[in-house]
Amino acid sequence: MTSLVCSTCHHSFSDDLPRWQCTCGGLLDMVFQPDVTINQISSANLSMWRYRAVIPLRHDKNIVSFNEGKTPLLDIDIDGLPVKVKLDHLCPSGSFKDRGASVLVSKVKELGIQHVVEDSSGNAGAAIATYCAAAHIGCDIYVPASTSAGKLTQIEAMGARVVKIPGSRDDTARAVLQQAQHIYYASHVWNPYFLHGIKTIAYEICEQLDWSAPDFFFTPVGNGSLLLGAFIGFGELLNAGMIAKMPRLCAVQSAHCAPCAEAFFLNQKTIVPIDPQPTLAEGIAVAEPIRGAQIINAVRQSNGDFITVLDNEVKLWLDKFYKKGLYIEPTSAVVFAGLSKYKRKLGKNDTVVTIITGHGLKTNKKV
Repeated sequence: MTSLVCSTCHHSFSDDLPRWQCTCGGLLDMVFQPDVTINQISSANLSMWRYRAVIPLRHDKNIVSFNEGKTPLLDIDIDGLPVKVKLDHLCPSGSFKDRGASVLVSKVKELGIQHVVEDSSGNAGAAIATYCAAAHIGCDIYVPASTSAGKLTQIEAMGARVVKIPGSRDDTARAVLQQAQHIYYASHVWNPYFLHGIKTIAYEICEQLDWSAPDFFFTPVGNGSLLLGAFIGFGELLNAGMIAKMPRLCAVQSAHCAPCAEAFFLNQKTIVPIDPQPTLAEGIAVAEPIRGAQIINAVRQSNGDFITVLDNEVKLWLDKFYKKGLYIEPTSAVVFAGLSKYKRKLGKNDTVVTIITGHGLKTNKKV
């Protein structure tokens, strides 16, 4: 039984309703605990849909997929630290957000919705536009006016309408909410279906580690969909007895825009107001993450940590990865800068996993 439950008033809604927000204005979370075993995972399917048993969609005929997922787990040396890196920039639209988009747009199709809106600094918009194109669903993508031209070109090429909003990433989020009052909001932040696509990262990592969990999972954090999706996935695996422990989740933010890290270090349950500054890591430049309290809670529950990095550290690791032959976007370099700073706290036998979130081809200028 799947239902959507408000995190504020706890009202419950059926999953056959086109609802992305509670009537009280609160965030919706999904009550969905699959009863899954290794035998239920399809060996014949080489995409993330091999975990169909844990994806909350009613009918297979509504699946919208490009066989995303099942990306390599590559061993890379980070300043002498052996790290396993998930190459999710190899997903069809060039970022990990294809996982969430596949599940969310599949649900949009199942609900019979013909047009959606989304807001994005680039990657989520490109992913939603890509899957909406495949499903013949119209979409409007709201973006900050400063978004990289490469990302905007990709979104428009998919047939989506781009709406540029002056100001910050948070100004864009506020603008789209007005349209979302009468057009379905296919949000990678508000909409819980997106998180249940992202959670397949956890399943893939554990399967690639012979059904064991890593000791640490490092991820960049802006709106937190990657960290929260992984938290859901690892939690499901733990509850099913398929892994023996929850990995420690380590969230890396730009020091120029680190609301969750600041609240965490101040021992606050919710984010604190900050004065954000421009950063190379535009993909995580979110001063007011809607699920900020959930991000902080997930890190605490996993006995994890926050790390902040400066733009010069991001630039250093971006160049290092270019020289390794990996063309990554600046937001992806954030996590490697964080790993380099944090490595003294890691044990020599710890299994450390992280992810390349987006392809460098999305950035149209050298940084």
